[in-house]
Amino acid sequence: MIRPPLGNAAAERAPNIAAPALPSATARRPIRRVLMVAPTSFFADYGCHVRILEEARVLRRLGHQVTLVTYFNGRDVDGLDIRRTLPVPWRRAYEVGSSRHKLGLDALLVGTALRTALRFRPDVVHGHLHEGALIGGLVARLMGRPLVFDFQGSLTAEMVDHGFLRREGRAHGLVRRLEHHIDRLPQAIVTSSFNAARHLVEDFGLPRRRVLVLPDCVNAEAFRPGVLADADRAATRRALGIAPDAPVVVYLGLLARHQGTDLLLQAARRVVDARPDVRFLVMGFPGTEVYAAQAAALGLSAHVTFTGRVPYGDAPQNLALGDIAVAPKISTTEGSGKLLNYMAMGLPTVAFDLPVSREYLRDDAVCVAAGDAAAMADGILDLVAHPDRAAAMGSRLRARAVAEFDWVRGGELLLQAYDRAARAHALRAVVA
Repeated sequence: MIRPPLGNAAAERAPNIAAPALPSATARRPIRRVLMVAPTSFFADYGCHVRILEEARVLRRLGHQVTLVTYFNGRDVDGLDIRRTLPVPWRRAYEVGSSRHKLGLDALLVGTALRTALRFRPDVVHGHLHEGALIGGLVARLMGRPLVFDFQGSLTAEMVDHGFLRREGRAHGLVRRLEHHIDRLPQAIVTSSFNAARHLVEDFGLPRRRVLVLPDCVNAEAFRPGVLADADRAATRRALGIAPDAPVVVYLGLLARHQGTDLLLQAARRVVDARPDVRFLVMGFPGTEVYAAQAAALGLSAHVTFTGRVPYGDAPQNLALGDIAVAPKISTTEGSGKLLNYMAMGLPTVAFDLPVSREYLRDDAVCVAAGDAAAMADGILDLVAHPDRAAAMGSRLRARAVAEFDWVRGGELLLQAYDRAARAHALRAVVA
């Protein structure tokens, strides 16, 4: 059985929400055709997309057929069967987070999903994000199929985090009511954390039996210590202008206010004041130019390197350049899959103390008060000053990533969600 990734205190705050037991290796399941609906510019090398990709990969590895419908302006990967919307001439940029342009793209996605479903004849519809669950709900209803919703954070909270919606604004209540409606469309919901499951049960009143926890997982074979040879590591650091013996703090993820990028730079300023030899390697997008300018204004240009977008396949080699990892995210409802990549790489980690951080890191990382840049700086400096303690922390995190967050286990949990949705859908049909 997969162990819930919670410390004792966190487990006590999650009554009646638990990861389901895994079936035996000999358990037989029907081979399913899965239609995934992803209202985003898949694939774009960040957390939400990584979860979609790895779920599709493990389903295929377990013998199931997966077809994914998504926006026109993403990148094809991994031989996955991807069906895209028609292009629109006025929008070429990748869609990240909330955007008014998504309304038009979602309208096109409805047509693509329906056409694909009629040809593919799915056994289950798997909607990612709230728009995917809404579009998937229409497709599932018309096709007479069960719907599973992959919940990766509150729709209303995300729009507030992205500055697309004001908490006190008139539209806030309308969006929250829409979110309430979408949450009730699927026969089963999978969440990336126990914190998200609690949110659905306690804040939105979802029945506990409908919510299953499928934690973000990690490919621990790809993300591992030693993935980059010492000579290659030194050469890459040298190419980036980083001294071979400099302590390097790495961040890999989206660059945005709700991701805590501003706070990371504030912490970096404090760290560099105390230890001028420390370098920060900030990897991700969008807004690289904006944050590079902010770093320059803080006098950090010689201490912070921005790489821009890092392809997912190159992420292990890039993380291997670091000695310490940071997770300054401040959003309280989204997942944080980057933590698992850090853990699998054996990187000692400093993170803001959010519920999802505790689920993954437990007490084996430095968790500081959320939003406190000074505390984050102190945590980084403590690890820099005590490399033996930092190395031991990294080893513990790596061991837990391998033992508890493997994607094969994640795939079995996802199949349980499909089973539960199929049973609920069949029961509803009988009652009707």
